[in-house]
Amino acid sequence: MTNKLLTGALAVAAGTAGLLAGLIAGPATSMVLAADKPATAVAAGWDKPAAARYLDSREVWWQGWDHDKRDHGTRCVSCHTQAPYALARPELRSVLGENGVSSSEQVMLADVEKRVRAWDTMLPFYSDEKYGEGKEIESRNAESVLNAVILASYDARKGQLSELTRMAFDHAWALQSQTGPDAGAWVWQDFAYTPWESKESQYHWAALMAMAVGRAPGHYCDEKKIAANVALIGTFLRGHYDAQPVLNKVAALWASASMPGLLSKAQETELAGELKKLQHADGGWSLTDLGTWERRDKTPLETRSDGYATGLIVLALEQNEIGIPEASRGASWLKANQDKTTGSWPAWSLNKNRDPQSDAGLFMTDAATAYAVLALEQAQR
Repeated sequence: MTNKLLTGALAVAAGTAGLLAGLIAGPATSMVLAADKPATAVAAGWDKPAAARYLDSREVWWQGWDHDKRDHGTRCVSCHTQAPYALARPELRSVLGENGVSSSEQVMLADVEKRVRAWDTMLPFYSDEKYGEGKEIESRNAESVLNAVILASYDARKGQLSELTRMAFDHAWALQSQTGPDAGAWVWQDFAYTPWESKESQYHWAALMAMAVGRAPGHYCDEKKIAANVALIGTFLRGHYDAQPVLNKVAALWASASMPGLLSKAQETELAGELKKLQHADGGWSLTDLGTWERRDKTPLETRSDGYATGLIVLALEQNEIGIPEASRGASWLKANQDKTTGSWPAWSLNKNRDPQSDAGLFMTDAATAYAVLALEQAQR
């Protein structure tokens, strides 16, 4: 990342700070804090400042990338980079001595706020004309869920549901499928890119939406206005659970910690047993083992343990207080496999044999690093 790009991104952050008034409590802090924090912040066997530096640098890169630009001066909200970033980056705030959102978070949240508030005038991220029939509906549905998941995660830390987040939830509920075999879910963006934009993604993000609703403060989950919507999510997730790849079952397990009763105890126990069998000798898990995948370029899939699968599984097991020996071994793998130079965790594409150092080749690393941070922070509690 060049100094010019970093400077430009911070300048954009300063210019958009007004949009965030009342969204997140506390003054903004510069991402320089993450870079300059002394070695004493490296605790618990892994380098938290380095993880923050990696996540911030990738968010800044995303904000400067030409391909993600959308209407009204906004950017596409990415499943692989921004959504995991929003869930994980605040976890590192206290160890870095930050008093509020970082500059790169400000830019991301300003975009989300702008699109949520002007929802009816915003164009979908992808048009039917350019990308094929149905893409406008898919992208509109996906964005509504991503906005709600991101904003609710910040509100959960404040302990108060904001008017903006409630608005984002309303947009998502209006698009939730009400009838048919997929009632309770959202028509998801499908470009045949597993696991973010593929046929498996609908279930994955319905699970994360359930998690967002369950975590939303102020007993939002119990409001009568959304009772039918919440019931539909549960019906969808339970009804489609058995047909899901293990990866999606793990997502449902993660969500069940925030929405009790989503999975039965028998299902949780069975899944924990399956994950025990899939755990590698080194303590990690491989995303390749969590489904039946095939790369579009026909190259062999990577079979080594990765940060994406290991982070997500450790997180789900820890939050549900099951499979603790396996979760502990997984956490040890994460501590031992953080890249000492970049602060990231390794992961590889299920779709193509990408150069792992290329911009697109780092998308899975972005998510892996976010999930690793969440898992390791959870393991310390």
